[in-house]
Amino acid sequence: MFTILKTNLKHFFITFTILFLMVASFGIYHGAEAHLDEDRLAYKLDKEGPHIFFENDAVVVNYVRGNKAEGFYNDKTIYPLDSEISAKAHFTLEEQDIDFKVSTSIEIPPSTYEDNHAILAISDIEGGYKTFRDFLIAHGVIDESLSWTFGKGHLVLVGDLVDRGNSVTQVLWFIYKMEQEAKKHGGNVHFIIGNHEIKNLQGNYYSASEKYLYIASIVGKNHSDLYGKNSFLGRWLVSKNSIERINGRLFVHGGIHPKISEFNYTLEQINQIVRNNYRKPYFTKPDSGNEEFLVSSKTGPSWYRGYFKDDLSQEEVEKGLDKFSATAVVVGHTLQWSVKKLFQGKVYAIDVKHPNDYQSSFPPRSSEGLLIEADNYYRLLDDGTKELL
Repeated sequence: MFTILKTNLKHFFITFTILFLMVASFGIYHGAEAHLDEDRLAYKLDKEGPHIFFENDAVVVNYVRGNKAEGFYNDKTIYPLDSEISAKAHFTLEEQDIDFKVSTSIEIPPSTYEDNHAILAISDIEGGYKTFRDFLIAHGVIDESLSWTFGKGHLVLVGDLVDRGNSVTQVLWFIYKMEQEAKKHGGNVHFIIGNHEIKNLQGNYYSASEKYLYIASIVGKNHSDLYGKNSFLGRWLVSKNSIERINGRLFVHGGIHPKISEFNYTLEQINQIVRNNYRKPYFTKPDSGNEEFLVSSKTGPSWYRGYFKDDLSQEEVEKGLDKFSATAVVVGHTLQWSVKKLFQGKVYAIDVKHPNDYQSSFPPRSSEGLLIEADNYYRLLDDGTKELL
């Protein structure tokens, strides 16, 4: 009897182990992961900011001060509208300050660039400042002091820099700082709007860390106000494009639906149509017009997943490229194991899971990006190496 029981238990544990490994492997293959220890520094609110708002013909700069034991308060300073404001964003994990100057003048960037300089693209950072910064240092875009070292090159951020992580404020001001630095050297930082930037502009904060709800409350705002019509970061994000062509390649967060090739729109017109709707939640309707098609959460350029979810032919993929005289398209949005080329080198998918600033996970994450030099495409690894695709 004991022998039979022992044998059955052995078979049970073997079967259970095999099934567990199969389920775990299936989950990991489809992007599942286990979150391990989280550093509580992620929720330290002191020095959080700046959160800048336009109020009563003035600019109000807010920082959170204090601690849980003694309480928090809003450190508020008011400036004239035309001020150039010295500011800093504090990264708690390393006690590092990101220093920059804020100009209240915000311009809409061009939709097309032609200059043959190198392009480095990365996407879906999702509020992870440290890995983002370290990756750019490893590949010579900036140095240890956060100064621009990429010359006249193009740094292209292909959407979803916000949400999920606990360093969203730091990531956004870091991008803003790099924009100013790049311009001084003839380079460019391109912030392509992704669906999560749009969600924040719409007041949809359900993918955001809960710490930002508390931060908004301390500075006297609702969470949705952090990127609202009167916030500096909100207005800055609204100025950004959803699609750009740089040296003959398209950069867009989701992708180009083949039907867009049938529309009589330029890139500039598409960007303006989508920009006009950044703050309007939209749900697909049966007989959508062309403009509604462009802002749909299924078919719009910031949302489309057809390269990975639909049974597209090579011809259908190339329709969207030919429409805008592009040789390839670079996209984020849909998670990959690694940066890769698809559809005979017409589509480059660069969304990978980047490390979280304050939380480890299994399987471990590592950052990747894409470098384009002349006609060569390279997969970039987080240790500073590159592989020809």
